[in-house]
Amino acid sequence: MREILGRRRKLLSKRSGGRPDQLGAALTFATEWQWPVLPGVGPKQTGSPGCACPDADCAQPGAHPFDPGLLAATTDERMVRWWWTNRPTAPVVLATGAPGPCAVSLPALAAARALAELDRAELRLGPVVATPDRWYVLVAPYSLPQLGELLYAKDWVPGSLRFHGEGGYVVLPPSETGRGQVRWERAPLPGSARPWVPDVEAVVDVLVETLTRTGVSAPEM
Repeated sequence: MREILGRRRKLLSKRSGGRPDQLGAALTFATEWQWPVLPGVGPKQTGSPGCACPDADCAQPGAHPFDPGLLAATTDERMVRWWWTNRPTAPVVLATGAPGPCAVSLPALAAARALAELDRAELRLGPVVATPDRWYVLVAPYSLPQLGELLYAKDWVPGSLRFHGEGGYVVLPPSETGRGQVRWERAPLPGSARPWVPDVEAVVDVLVETLTRTGVSAPEM
């Protein structure tokens, strides 16, 4: 059934003491959906725009892997429990690519208008992750050759589109990063099985067409 624009479903995680339960969310992603995850570095301190990593000019403050590195991403319950028991507020980072989903992202303002166009076109979307500056449309895993062939066939691809495939990552709700809270713009149903996601071809075709037609081509951020 097509998602309804603006409809909000409950966060997957429970809340304890008014704070998001990162462990509960991480366990859902890893053990129920088989999405490989790991803890992100996080902000320097709660509510801070800085990053806890040593890079004073970090381009993704709090929103990237550091220790452990991306290759440590796992679906193992014991490892996930150990990580978030020791770091309960760490962002939940999804390692994109099989067995988990990939993603296509674009600046938040452009994404909001593009999703409205997608709704009018009655295109079915899966989960969409929203950060203060970018939205991430989750899609089925794709290979680099597949993506390259897809983009080569286009006359024009907006520079604001980014592709998060094998070797990439996306921060998932209910994480907090140096740029603010991560939330679901389109949330999976609570307690549902592994969420359905569209093929990248369907998403890219419609996004490029929508951005071209409406003139929504925000500068790359």
